[in-house]
Amino acid sequence: MPLRLIQIQSPSSGRIVAAAVEGSKARRVNGATTVLVLAAAAIAAKSSLGAIVEAAGLGEAVDLEDALDSGWILAPIDHPDSARVFLTGTGLTHLGSADARDKMHAKAHSADASDSMKMFRMGLEGGKPADGTIGVQPEWFYKGNGTILRAHGQPLEVPDYAEDGGEEPEIAGLYLVAEDGTPWRVGFAAGNEFSDHRMESRTYLYLAPSKLRTCSLGPELLVDGPFQDLRGTVTVERAGQPLWSQEVESGEANMVHTLANLEYHHFKYAAHRRPGDAHVHFFGTGGFSYGAGIQLAEGDIMVVAYEGYGRPLRNPIRIAANRPEPLRIGVL
Repeated sequence: MPLRLIQIQSPSSGRIVAAAVEGSKARRVNGATTVLVLAAAAIAAKSSLGAIVEAAGLGEAVDLEDALDSGWILAPIDHPDSARVFLTGTGLTHLGSADARDKMHAKAHSADASDSMKMFRMGLEGGKPADGTIGVQPEWFYKGNGTILRAHGQPLEVPDYAEDGGEEPEIAGLYLVAEDGTPWRVGFAAGNEFSDHRMESRTYLYLAPSKLRTCSLGPELLVDGPFQDLRGTVTVERAGQPLWSQEVESGEANMVHTLANLEYHHFKYAAHRRPGDAHVHFFGTGGFSYGAGIQLAEGDIMVVAYEGYGRPLRNPIRIAANRPEPLRIGVL
């Protein structure tokens, strides 16, 4: 089984990193307080993260269910300077993603393919290049920095200037850039990329601002986990009952791009290879409730679960009640 790491902040133990073991139990990684420090140690030692954890050894037991229920779970990667966590993603990467996006962006009264469908077809034709070659670039977007990253159980917010908010059940790659500028993949985590689909559906040119929203990861980080054929479910709960649910698939077998191609087109930019930066890159999804006509309401719970990725990621939605007001900008 792949190594699974969880970052925890509890009143009794302080900040720790735990390694998941059988059932609801985990064990503390001796001396470890952050995944980022463990990853940096692995890079410096020219070793693997698993070997670093094994060398540190596992200590006292941790009850994961208690940590989950108590709100002690942190995002599976963070940085002392949250502005140095770079949150980005790619879209139209999955075989099941084109239909919903095409309906959102289709040109009215036109037989021409939408830009979404054109992008998807480009991925079908050139997203899985032969080894040693570069494939077509995917859709790419910026979400923000670490200040908008939320952990399991924390609300995802629809701000007063937003039109909507909806889950996007995805797998994300988590990375640390070494001192020589080489990006290293720390692992994978389940994620909720959370976007404003109503704003995006008005015009594809609103894709960029529709992505500037909170998002979540976790609870667990898979170190060298599987990314070939992943199966999961996304569920919306309302008043304690399932409102809507859909099976989702991810991994290269269900995508039009290889993982290597997606990683190349993100890290080809020198600005994305600044030593010491952490990156969270969402790889896209094949389904979301907005495509089924669901409008999320205050207090709904979004649940993202992938087989082999540990415990489900659960986040409530919080919708701002106030109306937006003009922002006063100082002049020097």
